[in-house]
Amino acid sequence: MYLKFALDIVLLIAALAFIIGLRQQSSPDTARRGNLISGLGMGLAIIAVLFGPLQGAVNNYGWIAGGLIAGSIIGYYAAIKVKMTAMPQFVSLFNGFGGACAVLLGTIELYRASAGITSPGVGELLIICFTLLFGSVAFTGSMLAYAKLDGIVNDAKITLPRHQLINTFLLILTCAISIYISAVEGDISLLFVGTFLVISLIYGFSFVAPIGGADMPVVISLLNSFTGLTSAAAGLIYGSQIMLLGGILVGAAGTILTVMMCNAMNRSLLNVIIGGFGSTAKSGAAAAGSQGPIKEISLPDAAILLYYSKSVVIVPGYGLAVAQAQKDCRELDEQLEENGVSVKYAIHPVAGRMPGHMNVLLAEADVPYPKLLDLDESNPVFPQTDVVIVVGANDVVNPAAQTEPGSPIYGMPVLEVWKAKHVIVMKRGMSKGYAGVENPLFFHERSKMLFGDAKETMQKLVKEVKAL
Repeated sequence: MYLKFALDIVLLIAALAFIIGLRQQSSPDTARRGNLISGLGMGLAIIAVLFGPLQGAVNNYGWIAGGLIAGSIIGYYAAIKVKMTAMPQFVSLFNGFGGACAVLLGTIELYRASAGITSPGVGELLIICFTLLFGSVAFTGSMLAYAKLDGIVNDAKITLPRHQLINTFLLILTCAISIYISAVEGDISLLFVGTFLVISLIYGFSFVAPIGGADMPVVISLLNSFTGLTSAAAGLIYGSQIMLLGGILVGAAGTILTVMMCNAMNRSLLNVIIGGFGSTAKSGAAAAGSQGPIKEISLPDAAILLYYSKSVVIVPGYGLAVAQAQKDCRELDEQLEENGVSVKYAIHPVAGRMPGHMNVLLAEADVPYPKLLDLDESNPVFPQTDVVIVVGANDVVNPAAQTEPGSPIYGMPVLEVWKAKHVIVMKRGMSKGYAGVENPLFFHERSKMLFGDAKETMQKLVKEVKAL
């Protein structure tokens, strides 16, 4: 009795740690602490579960300990080795592993039911099928998202004709099988369970296949919510309140974030899933070819322009992450601040390859959180800004979103950097963004191009500013 009471208290503390940790992760200032608190809550939950339902199951502890040790070593090693540029792939990979766990749980429970070991009712079987189906989507979908983000897979090579019709057919088929399994209850063949598993895994892969690379931030967030929902369903299967709570928190947070990302792109979730502006669509600007001559700016001229400005806004993009230029960017910020220049950072919600990617990079470089402006805060500031530096961003600063009705990104809220007095665009070349759309900003009368690797160029720019 006392043991159960103590375990309930530990689980309550773990639940509070989940909630507090998740809340603190909403701000870059407290995200690190929130992550540690959530990790502590997970540790307490694991300990409580081991001393609770598994009492007497001595033979299981060796397997559990082995899994915990192996998983901890792999997770720690991966976390310290992963580069910031690979963080989106890292998140997709870990999210996929969560889905794989749900697939295993669902498969095992269906096997036990088919073998007569357990006798779940209709409702329980529906939950088990739900767990397996959504776990499969999270698993194979996340693995494909990882492959897309890492450049292993090309969108066009895995998209079939009438792919959405194929997805609709697979979804209806999986739902029909789920209903059938629930209706026959204990009379389930092992072959039928295997068929359901294979089709669910194929559907997860096919679900993500037609979605374009530019929509990956939304896809990652959506798949994350799926993993949370499967964890909550698994909590219902095993009567685990802490698993149910954790799954609900992850599912709800992922769902809310997905909606916010879609709003930031001015698109519905259905449009993202069906459309995918990073796959096959091309903009009217792209079809029109060159927008006219571009203007370049030299490093000394750029340094002088920045040094004698009153306000500068830096717009980071994935190019900044690739070049690992965030600390050099912060150094330029400090040099300008010493000269009395006000420096801010404009962050688009879908900049980078995952939600909050730019915030993580800038936090790593110790950029103060008050300097970061979101989309709604940034656009009113640009008309009063002397210089905007675009570092490796493309689609999120594309004027075609407002001026080209034929563009696949038309209607997407973007950072209106062209309203500033001067715009310096730092890029390696004139390549298109992740959405495959030409950017008229490069040819704008207020824009000047500063070509080169972002890190090297930023370091040289810092030296030029110091010399003034």
